[in-house]
Amino acid sequence: MSASPEASPAFDPSGLLEVLQVEVSPEILSQALTHSSFAYEQGGLDNERLEFLGDAILGEAVTVALYHRFPDLPEGELAKARASIVSTTALAEVARSLTLGDYLRLGRGEENTGGRDKPSLLADALEALFGAVYVDQGVVAAHELINRLMKDLVEVADSRSESSDPKTALQEWAAAHQESSPKYNISDTGPDHAKVFTAQVFLDSYPGPGQPAGIGTGSSKKAAELSAASEALAAVRSAEAGNA
Repeated sequence: MSASPEASPAFDPSGLLEVLQVEVSPEILSQALTHSSFAYEQGGLDNERLEFLGDAILGEAVTVALYHRFPDLPEGELAKARASIVSTTALAEVARSLTLGDYLRLGRGEENTGGRDKPSLLADALEALFGAVYVDQGVVAAHELINRLMKDLVEVADSRSESSDPKTALQEWAAAHQESSPKYNISDTGPDHAKVFTAQVFLDSYPGPGQPAGIGTGSSKKAAELSAASEALAAVRSAEAGNA
């Protein structure tokens, strides 16, 4: 019978807790840092439920922070600013500043393919941490942690480029140039603990009927869609420049 993830002697989150400046019970912290690939191999719970919760808590905290930071910014611009802050790219930047990758509990496949620095894994783990703090310490502690870690991004949110959130930027392009929104088709390959997702995004007006405007891959559906949207956005911008 395999040992539970919590029993692993290699797991020492003390350094992370010092950086976070929060108290979190060892059990829920362990879960927050446990990728599904590790849980598949070793048993125990992964961090997906905590990530789901943390995503919602993060969105709420960032929305409130932006509302107060930019009192004159209209709703549409606030939404764009929020999307840039909660994007995989931005969250991965914050996670790297915490050396969060050093504390992830990964299966062999993810460990061998650079999982500790994959943006999607880092972003998901950071959201799971927010969820763990919420469950263990309450909403005030979770919001305080989010505000502290995301403060710099909030301060410059109105000037972040559209590359921070290519899905929103592509959605806005589509709203201005065609009748319907971008449509994403997702497929995946590989075993459950090490899936690779492929996203195709389709636009009415580019490049032609039945042809994807962008294709992207990633270790999560979100990452694959962001990659596809980024490729599509670059393509339509290039086409626009060529027709100018």
